Amino acid sequence: MGNGTPVLKLGKHRPRYPLIQGGMGVGISGFRLAGTVAKLGAVGTIASVGLGHSMPHYLSGGTNYFEANESAIRDFVRKAKEIAGPEGIVAVNCMVALTDYDTEVRAAVEGGANVIISGAGLPLRLPEYTKDFPDVALVPIVSSAKAASLIARRWEKYYGRSPDGFVVETPATAGGHLGAATMEQVYDQALSLEEALPNMLRFVTDEMQSDIPVIAAGGIWDRADMERMFELGAKGIQIGTRFGCTVEGDAHDRFKQAYIDAKEEDVVLINSPAGLPGRAIKNPFVARCLEGEKMDGSCFANCLTHCRYRKTGETFCIARALIDAFNGKWESGLFFCGSNVVKAHKMETVSEIISELFGAEK
Repeated sequence: MGNGTPVLKLGKHRPRYPLIQGGMGVGISGFRLAGTVAKLGAVGTIASVGLGHSMPHYLSGGTNYFEANESAIRDFVRKAKEIAGPEGIVAVNCMVALTDYDTEVRAAVEGGANVIISGAGLPLRLPEYTKDFPDVALVPIVSSAKAASLIARRWEKYYGRSPDGFVVETPATAGGHLGAATMEQVYDQALSLEEALPNMLRFVTDEMQSDIPVIAAGGIWDRADMERMFELGAKGIQIGTRFGCTVEGDAHDRFKQAYIDAKEEDVVLINSPAGLPGRAIKNPFVARCLEGEKMDGSCFANCLTHCRYRKTGETFCIARALIDAFNGKWESGLFFCGSNVVKAHKMETVSEIISELFGAEK
């Protein structure tokens, strides 16, 4: 690494490289991807959402969805850490918007996760769920200093602790659920990394009087993107979409091929059942969604605290659509992606990505 490469410290954890592999659900960043990334010196991240769908005892009808999730998270963390080795740093991304958010966080830390990354809402009670595991680093995902301030004040007042870092993600280029309340806000210049990142750095330094790291996320693909974020003051970067199209990625090969085939006109914004904008590849399923077609089926798992599909029958069952994408079902899956998916021209290995970014040995 060059002299301009910062050191990323997340609480007591210090990865060799200032890189977090982004959490991608359902199942896209599972234990194989996260474990390999962690083994090679970055932070490997498991997305906790919906992991129970793949558990044999759930598939056979032996337990309910939430029990299966809890079991799967523990199992995935254990397997990731086996791959990563004793020095590897394994994170779990837990979405605040999930019905079983608290259970998923507890399962992750009890299973041995080193870091909890949390967004899709404000993780105001996260320290409560991890209080028996003080060595676990807690890293909220935010899109603005205003959101970071709300979290920091709440944590200090009720739990006497501060976040161990903030991931600042711009909705303009990020994948999946976006940190914007409306479609119009997705491209708000105030939420661009060029504006949000310096604002976050000022907030951390001046108001928190802290040196916790600010990590840039959204649309970061290559070394040039990374170095631009470091020049803006980020202590680390988070990359999701590029890792979704790796040999070690946990999704079906058809999912990865969708990334390779994607053109600029295929990347679109949709309204998620969670009430948030989302970015995905336009396939037959998404085309039907954009046309306002009513989707058949029923609520799969009561997975979201707020779900338009469950309440009104509008939009679609997002759990079912994301699981179909994980399984490579092009016609019926929801293939979340970042805007830079158009740069995915081939399958890569994790080591090739890290080598390109940091000049590491393959």
